[in-house]
Amino acid sequence: MARLGPLLAFLALYTAMYAGFGTASPFWPRYFEARGLTPEELGMLFALGNAARLIAGPLANRIADLLGALRIILAVCTGIAAAATLGLAAVQGLLLLSVVYLVQSAGLAPMTTLADALAVGASVREPGFEYGWVRGAASAAFVAGTLVAGQVLGVLELDAIIWMYAALLAAALAAAALVPESDTGAERAADPVGQSVIGGLRELLGLRSFRRILVIAALIYGSHAMHDTFSVIRWTAAGVSTAASSILWSEAVAAEVVVFVVVGPILLSRLGVAGAAALAAVAGILRWVVEAETAVVWVLAFVQPLHGITFALLHLACMRVIASSVPAHLAASAQALYATGPGLATASLIWVSGQLYGAYGPRGFLMMAGFCVLSLPLVIGLRDRPSSPD
Repeated sequence: MARLGPLLAFLALYTAMYAGFGTASPFWPRYFEARGLTPEELGMLFALGNAARLIAGPLANRIADLLGALRIILAVCTGIAAAATLGLAAVQGLLLLSVVYLVQSAGLAPMTTLADALAVGASVREPGFEYGWVRGAASAAFVAGTLVAGQVLGVLELDAIIWMYAALLAAALAAAALVPESDTGAERAADPVGQSVIGGLRELLGLRSFRRILVIAALIYGSHAMHDTFSVIRWTAAGVSTAASSILWSEAVAAEVVVFVVVGPILLSRLGVAGAAALAAVAGILRWVVEAETAVVWVLAFVQPLHGITFALLHLACMRVIASSVPAHLAASAQALYATGPGLATASLIWVSGQLYGAYGPRGFLMMAGFCVLSLPLVIGLRDRPSSPD
């Protein structure tokens, strides 16, 4: 039972967090539209929220490392997010809604990266604990949250989103108090350079394996930009029905869960991080070349499950590199860089994909395959054991 304790605590944390995200994310635009915001105001609100996340996430994670208090900062941020979610129901007008939404966005920003830092650390210390199990449960919980919210909103008003989201964030706050955290006091005392804000970031970027995995993740995750934005448009233009498109997307999510929970840990143990990253790149090449050449449903049904490799397996490999090469007292900062760097690359490539799709149509997917090709040389020499700083 002692071994199940940490696993159950992280399962509760991830399930509550991601069910909350799934409950709210698809319906936020409708909620704020119902509160009287125009499309222009919605765009401004969500842009400000994204900016708040980009600032608050890395800042909170760096503070957590400097204090050696990942669990406390996670709990504080979750509490802020839950309170701000309730606050949205209590305010009126664009200004007050924007202020409260910014606070909520700032609270939400570091939650997943702090949770990942704690979970990856626990997976190294605790026998019988696989990070992929909790991350797979998270993906399943996101889908479940979206499905349940859709049914609830068929009966109740849009305000129900607020109460459901706040309740799930409160459950995540309770679960955060139960997850284990290692004591990094000795490591922090032995690394005065890493205890400065800039010194710690410089130390992280000096780790060859960590630096490589950031670039690999930026290239392969970024290659999803055109698919995420234009795949349904491309399929619809080719005569694929809405129902078929829905099934194709569901295939990808199901594959993600299966890889996280079952297939990924096995592949990672047999191939190592270099082999897993190479497989993700090759799967990406195959996936995007097929999308460039055809929109035949049965062919798409064959390649959509490759999402489990191009995303879930690569994510597991990235977590393995972070766990093995990054000092424990810099784990949260490493997670913040991992989320922010590839995230910014993907955001940039969404714009690029728009230009490519507008100019070349589906053939633009070949450029996405090219990004995966570029990642292959970086895989050579990638290790899942500690590497010396450059």
